[in-house]
Amino acid sequence: MSEPNILILCTGNSCRSQIAEGYFRHYAADRFETHSAGTEPKDAVHPLAVQVMAEEGIDISDHRPKDLQVFLGHMAVRYLIVVCDGANESCPRIWPGVLNRLYWPFADPAAFEGSPEATLSEFRRIRDEIKTQILTWLKAA
Repeated sequence: MSEPNILILCTGNSCRSQIAEGYFRHYAADRFETHSAGTEPKDAVHPLAVQVMAEEGIDISDHRPKDLQVFLGHMAVRYLIVVCDGANESCPRIWPGVLNRLYWPFADPAAFEGSPEATLSEFRRIRDEIKTQILTWLKAA
């Protein structure tokens, strides 16, 4: 029997959802099959998302942004986790096969404006928030 699916949804599928997918695969691959997608996917995963996850020993360098249409109606989803306001507003409210819809909004580190050091610090801050949310949720799930 296959593990239940988690789909993490964001607008660009280049930062927050990719970080979350990396953590779920790292901490719960034996419990869940995890995917991520975007409502308006970017061309590539943000390099700073790759960098801050590498600092955690998690390699997401081979991840690619995907459109939510790849999954919509094609996969039963036990947990749809929306990690940004934009995706929450544009995501279909009714998703075939979704049993649980969770809304975990995180600030977009790619939208942060500041020095390179401050931007890297913001990516780390958001990464850590996502990690804390996921580990807390996994304890209760």
